[in-house]
Amino acid sequence: MLKTYEEKTPTSKRLYARAGKVLPAGVSYGIRDIAPHPYYVESAKGVKLTDVDGNVYTDYWVGHGALILGHSPDAVVEAVGEQLGRGTHYGFSHELEVELAERLVEMVPSAEMVRYTSSGTEANMYASRLARAYTGRMGMAKIEGGWHGGYDSLHKAVHAPFDAPESAGLNPKTTEDTSVIPFNDLNAAKEALKGEEQACLIVEPVMGAAGLLAPDPGYLEGLREICDETETLLIFDEVITGFRLSPSCAQGYYGVKPDITILGKIMGGGFPIGAFCGSQEVFERLDHRKYPDASERSFHGGTFTGNPISMIAGITTLDILKNGIVYEKIDALGNRMREGLEDIISGSNVDAVITGVGSGFAIHFQKERPRNARDVLRNDTRPALALYEHMIPRGFAYVTPGLPHCFLAEPHTEEDVDEYLAASEEFFSGYAG
Repeated sequence: MLKTYEEKTPTSKRLYARAGKVLPAGVSYGIRDIAPHPYYVESAKGVKLTDVDGNVYTDYWVGHGALILGHSPDAVVEAVGEQLGRGTHYGFSHELEVELAERLVEMVPSAEMVRYTSSGTEANMYASRLARAYTGRMGMAKIEGGWHGGYDSLHKAVHAPFDAPESAGLNPKTTEDTSVIPFNDLNAAKEALKGEEQACLIVEPVMGAAGLLAPDPGYLEGLREICDETETLLIFDEVITGFRLSPSCAQGYYGVKPDITILGKIMGGGFPIGAFCGSQEVFERLDHRKYPDASERSFHGGTFTGNPISMIAGITTLDILKNGIVYEKIDALGNRMREGLEDIISGSNVDAVITGVGSGFAIHFQKERPRNARDVLRNDTRPALALYEHMIPRGFAYVTPGLPHCFLAEPHTEEDVDEYLAASEEFFSGYAG
């Protein structure tokens, strides 16, 4: 199959050779490094990618999950096009940043006040600093396998073996106050927070990069209770789940309200964005008028915060999403995909299980459904790679065999899902290990 892929992508192969001379590893993000070479996208519309060799792929990665309306949705393209003529970047306050914040406050249960960033990493950085400023505590707790971007203090225990440095150049002092606990383990959370030394507990309500692992019933409610008892701020990193599960994000979907919410991806309508939001009481610590002394105030800023292009794209996207109709469609497709894959697996000789919520799905090659990142380590990498090599030449796009999570978007159809299932059945019926 790889030979077929190479035969179909000669222009991409040449571009990869060029890229290797100017980009480390030939890519702008390591997870996009596809063996033997990436395919280079020339255009995208809906859920169809066209590469530089004219090959068309149905996209199940949809911009790292950010493109819930698909590529280049007409409404967003039109709104952004109009804004381009008015200005791409002001560096001053403008009405669009107010409008998007008003929509976030309206839609996100925990949001009373909002600040913008240009990425989820920055939003996590500023939010964790705000939590420390508000509580006066320096410790933080995060989930094993949880991904919160490249911010030093949270860049810990993301990948196995979970106790090794995640990157060269990380000062150990930046992570020594960060405690790590397993997902779906309330006893571990209670133990980590009992000394009341932690400013915050940060958690993805549904673990993303670990493979779309859902919370056990009562888990998020239990975290809320423990944080209340220990006066620890509960932070939901909803960069992936924000507006993916519902118009009110995962917190509305599960009925658990955090103290601070991290947002990104979908709320930018396909443009770079991040945000953190929460209660007025906590967010007052960002107010230079109420806290003129820098030692008492939590700093936040950035050149492209509130960028008007990202703002109008976000406003347009949220206005489409807020009535919930999109979710009825994509969640039904998600159920169709997960149930179809489960039926295929049950009739095969391959050990695999399906995870995911709403419009997300992931295949884990093991016998038991994983509940946390350590469980995911049981995945057999051989069939995962074989499935990837089977699907890519057939025109199904997802990122790498090591990241099993996929997403559906509004332009996907039942026919798209059925084609994916047919190709999957071909693989599972023929895979011999």
